[in-house]
Amino acid sequence: MTAAGLPPVVPPLGADALCPQVTEIVETSRETADTFTLSVRGVEGEALPGFLPGQFSMVSAFGGREVPISISGDPSDRERLTYTIRAVGAATRTITGLRAGGYLAVRGPFGTSWPVEKARGSDVLLMAGGIGLAPLRSVIYTIAQQREEYGRLTVLYGARTPQERLFVKELAVWKKLPDTQILTTVDFGGSSWRGSVGVVTELVRLADLRPERTTVMMCGPEIMMRFSVGKLKQRKFELGRMYLSLERNMRCAVGFCGHCQMGPYFMCKDGPVFCYPQVAPFVEGRHEL
Repeated sequence: MTAAGLPPVVPPLGADALCPQVTEIVETSRETADTFTLSVRGVEGEALPGFLPGQFSMVSAFGGREVPISISGDPSDRERLTYTIRAVGAATRTITGLRAGGYLAVRGPFGTSWPVEKARGSDVLLMAGGIGLAPLRSVIYTIAQQREEYGRLTVLYGARTPQERLFVKELAVWKKLPDTQILTTVDFGGSSWRGSVGVVTELVRLADLRPERTTVMMCGPEIMMRFSVGKLKQRKFELGRMYLSLERNMRCAVGFCGHCQMGPYFMCKDGPVFCYPQVAPFVEGRHEL
């Protein structure tokens, strides 16, 4: 085990990085009208690779195109890999249409991870928009299992509507963790919604935060992250302790094809998780993408 209590992860190299592993779907659940969570295991007892929070896999249904999907499950569970997927195109619609007993081809894991080890001993602020909560879910699992190793945990989550919130039951459970604050807002609440209405950045003023000792991790639409960084700057959060997960068009996942290049970086191997100063010109729109 690593110092953070996670299983050691050996990144795929050479031919292994290009060879998918056949996995069997063991569980599926509907999160929203168009978003599903699927868990897979190795076929006939074949071991699955370990992963770190924030990493992703290249996933495909047989005969379909590969798509990059963040791993949204528990890093300590070596029996399964879990993905939360929104059906937005032909490939993801095919994948989310599968049920238990079906098969997926999985390649990876790839990419950089959230700084869960660096954050030990400090407060942690997670900011998520929409399906951006999925890549942060594994961070919450890790902190929940090692609660005494971290300071205050704050989760600020925004969705378009109450019906489009992810992991609703788990959010209620996570609220009960010691020294934890979870705040949710929606863009459009409707007559039955009694919670906050507005963009996720508005939750910053409602949260009990200690900027001088907080590590920030955020994932969501880039415009949401841009304004979130601006709001946190006003509160004197350290830029070097802010981490963002960015998304680009990934195809090979090993830096060969160039589809996911952003300036000097390849999202698949230099990202998707970056420390904010690395990518500030791109996020702030001061550089041609």
